[in-house]
Amino acid sequence: MLEVEQVSKIFPGRKGLFGSSPEVQALKGVSLRIAKGESFGLVGESGSGKTTLTRSILRLDVPTSGRIMFEGEDLATLTPAALRHLRSKIQIVFQDPFASLNPRMSVHDIVTEPMLVHRAELGLSARQRSDRAAELLSLVGLGEQHLHRYPHEFSGGQRQRICVARALAPKPSLVLLDEPTSALDVSVQAQVLNLLIDLQDRLGLTYLFISHDLGVVRYLCDRVALILRGEIVEEGATQAVFEHPQSAYAKMLISAMPQVAFS
Repeated sequence: MLEVEQVSKIFPGRKGLFGSSPEVQALKGVSLRIAKGESFGLVGESGSGKTTLTRSILRLDVPTSGRIMFEGEDLATLTPAALRHLRSKIQIVFQDPFASLNPRMSVHDIVTEPMLVHRAELGLSARQRSDRAAELLSLVGLGEQHLHRYPHEFSGGQRQRICVARALAPKPSLVLLDEPTSALDVSVQAQVLNLLIDLQDRLGLTYLFISHDLGVVRYLCDRVALILRGEIVEEGATQAVFEHPQSAYAKMLISAMPQVAFS
């Protein structure tokens, strides 16, 4: 479904009052392949290049070299109209649910907004959009009575469920999960992770799960890649990487991993 082929990204240096800063190479020849229906984990510390790769997949950043293919199409060759259509198929859930929700918008407006943006693809009337919003809230464990409330009226876990409902609104096939549980308590993390697994089974979704938490990745993902200073240092089936790590970086991360069970 998604192929990242030898992608590099260099950010130019900036000129300042006291001189110029050097250029920064955020990605160095990154290659990944994610199959349809798979949960793929991307693990790295802060500054490792996770966010730059995510932005490149969303075409918010343009790679310096390499290419990104989605369902056989090179993202670099798409027209603005084609790219807009593609973005209905690729959605993202962000790390901080409160920061990613507009406090002035009701849940109804938050969840129906993507349907308005992609109305040409979905073809839903106002009534149908409202009905779908109610269905999506039910799907993520909330109720129709929550439609006309505002983000500040919900707990962190509930807000992240709203974010998941919003991501599902335009009927995507690939969902990017950018540390979606790191801002939540451990017990709430487990609830959200189980919800994501259930939704993947029901809807046939493909996940790219970006995280620094190996425990969460081990629980959710079929395959995993470790990124360090913009380079993939290890990739493979999650169980194999955890039981037989090959790189020094993987061994260091796994040895330092706290033993937290999700169920």
